[in-house]
Amino acid sequence: MEIKKICVLGAGAMGHGIVQVCAQAGYNVKIQDIEDKFVQGGLGRIRKFLEGSVERKKMTKEEAEATLSRIKGTTELKEAAQDADLVIEAIIENIEIKKDTYRKLDAICPAYTIFASNTSYQSITEMAAVTKRPDKFLGMHWFNPPQIMRGIEVIKGEKTSQETVNIIVDLCRKVGKEPGVCKDSPGFIANRLLQPWRNESYKLYDEGVASFEDIDKALKTAYNFRMGPFELGDLVGLEVAIVGNETMYRELRRDVFKPAWCHIIKVRAGDYGRKTGRGFYEYK
Repeated sequence: MEIKKICVLGAGAMGHGIVQVCAQAGYNVKIQDIEDKFVQGGLGRIRKFLEGSVERKKMTKEEAEATLSRIKGTTELKEAAQDADLVIEAIIENIEIKKDTYRKLDAICPAYTIFASNTSYQSITEMAAVTKRPDKFLGMHWFNPPQIMRGIEVIKGEKTSQETVNIIVDLCRKVGKEPGVCKDSPGFIANRLLQPWRNESYKLYDEGVASFEDIDKALKTAYNFRMGPFELGDLVGLEVAIVGNETMYRELRRDVFKPAWCHIIKVRAGDYGRKTGRGFYEYK
């Protein structure tokens, strides 16, 4: 099977970036969200990114315009997904909402359509089980921001066929990314390793060992990381990150995944990071 038409659900931080990457690689892409303001916001962020790329001479104006011409936005799920070869879901990290969405998609999409969830933590096997195509269901976990980060985790559910995995691995390479394949397991590869690192950093701050600024600085200068754990949490969204903590702690029952108090209190206060103007750091 050859992927030609792609549908991306969710126009937020991850969804709009996934759309841009696929459209730049030559695919026709439909982007869907529940309200037009979200769709337009995603399209606006894509235009801004492409305009910046043109200014920096990373691409020509004609290439940017061609990319935009391959993208269509809508609020209608049926319109977005009914003729898609691949649906990439990048909506809220709530498994019940995701499962409800997949039930609807299963009735809308042709039998050949592959479903791929961009979830960071939720069970691929559990989501696939609500559809009649678990063999055509897998995880396709992109990293933030999708336009820049090179890797994609391809997660094989209990009933995902090898043919489906091969198709998506091939697609990852066609859009210029490096795929890493793994089994369905809490946190997959990257977040399974990320969580203890970030959590222990937050606990160091709770214990008063160092300021969060100095913890970030120490890790960046010692290991040449682009961001420290507090900066990264603010970028991802602390309310999103804590869902990962809670999910992995519930699934694996290991204290290393239990959320730190400073993380809990930030989320309770509504200080999620960059998106709210304040997390551990403040943003204008």
